[in-house]
Amino acid sequence: MQVSQTRIDDLLLIEPDVYRDERGYFFEHYSRARYEALGVVAEFVQDNCSFSRRGTIRGLHYQIGAGAQGKLTSVLHGRVLDVAVDVRFGSPTFGQYVAVELSDENHVQFWIPPGFAHGFSVLSETVVFMYKCTSFYSKEHERSVRFDDPDLAIDWRVTDPIVSEKDLAAPYLRSVGKDDLFS
Repeated sequence: MQVSQTRIDDLLLIEPDVYRDERGYFFEHYSRARYEALGVVAEFVQDNCSFSRRGTIRGLHYQIGAGAQGKLTSVLHGRVLDVAVDVRFGSPTFGQYVAVELSDENHVQFWIPPGFAHGFSVLSETVVFMYKCTSFYSKEHERSVRFDDPDLAIDWRVTDPIVSEKDLAAPYLRSVGKDDLFS
């Protein structure tokens, strides 16, 4: 297994060892001891899975306070652009993001610790997207940032995006108050 640091501290790309033969492939999706050795020390309490079609954008979501979530993301089928935006108040990289392509071909996983808003766009016809969370979903702690925030200028690599009403109503990062950021 290989791990690589992104341009923002704490965001990691994890490439598992994939064993391929004429039958297909096998890889270890998660092993607590191995991930802890890589620096991903987290207790995962919830796994989420979504199915989406091409052009869908989900996000940018995060939780604050006692509900703050770290996420280990991966794609079981298809291809996405996975995005993490730093929403840690006072961070030198506040408002910056990292975007990575995850797919069922590259098997790359993205470790997103608490303090980052997360979203993804669907680049394939359909996708099955999975992520492990370090805290349970909490409506009380849930926050979001608008996916098309001009200050973030994220190129989601989709045209005519399919977005939920909830995500369309999200505020721009500059309008989010300090109490609604991760600190």
